[in-house]
Amino acid sequence: MITAGAGEAGLAQDVARRAGLPGSAVLGGDTDPPFAELAALVGQARAVIVGDTGLAHLATAVGTPSVVLFGPVAPRLWGPPPGPPHRALWHPDDDAARPGDAHGNVPDERLLRITVPEVLEALTRLPGPARLALTGAGG
Repeated sequence: MITAGAGEAGLAQDVARRAGLPGSAVLGGDTDPPFAELAALVGQARAVIVGDTGLAHLATAVGTPSVVLFGPVAPRLWGPPPGPPHRALWHPDDDAARPGDAHGNVPDERLLRITVPEVLEALTRLPGPARLALTGAGG
């Protein structure tokens, strides 16, 4: 599933298309998805790949393994607790303490340094079954 907030329908549909998923794989888009539905989806997921957002905190709260992508803010400030169920991906620059604009209109360069193969590798390292199904995925 791909989740989308208000105004993100087009972007989410494009991501789904590029991933070879049907449009029905997108939850939300015209409005934010209902929280109860989103919480149930995260709680039942084998794993989530997510940016440093409320959804990452929800995955941590319900115990769903996660790969969390950090950019504007270091994982030491807002990241999941260290341990096997979570992987925080972060590529700091020389001024690692410098927080970026978490609400900016332009993606933080540290976030853009994270690669698809790196995300897929982190996903395969999460505990639990079926994560290895993505090891053969291309980048």
